[in-house]
Amino acid sequence: MIKIYRKTATIKAEQFDEAKWQSIYNDSHNPEEWDIEARKLGIDHYHGYFIIPTLEGDMRIHDGDWVATGVNGEHWPIADDIFKKTYAELPVIPKAVAGMIENYRRNEPLSNLLFDAGTFHFENRVLDWIRTHDEVVARAWLDGYQVEAQHDTRAD
Repeated sequence: MIKIYRKTATIKAEQFDEAKWQSIYNDSHNPEEWDIEARKLGIDHYHGYFIIPTLEGDMRIHDGDWVATGVNGEHWPIADDIFKKTYAELPVIPKAVAGMIENYRRNEPLSNLLFDAGTFHFENRVLDWIRTHDEVVARAWLDGYQVEAQHDTRAD
């Protein structure tokens, strides 16, 4: 009997810009400098095109492909159309909301967090945010999240 599965691992990914990496390769006059930059994206070597060593062997990466980094630091290329069908970026949430999610996650179920956000109408910006973004909070609870960058509001 066929069963239906979904991916559960979270990966990091960067879209490959061949012109950028060609420029890095051409501008690096020191092979060690090239190796340091290339390893950040998992690129092993250049033969007129870029190669990424994977667990299944060396694979060529094309412009617009995505370079995925797995939980053990391994890299592999994914064609852009496949990547867009398979992966979704984790939701971005405020730091205070992330703190509340983690606090509830340790002690209570998601339903309590959503109930409290919908019930308590006193002046609380965090609960207001959760109430108006309940689907984002549910996705963040289940799949993980990114904390939004803090903006410095001080005058320059």
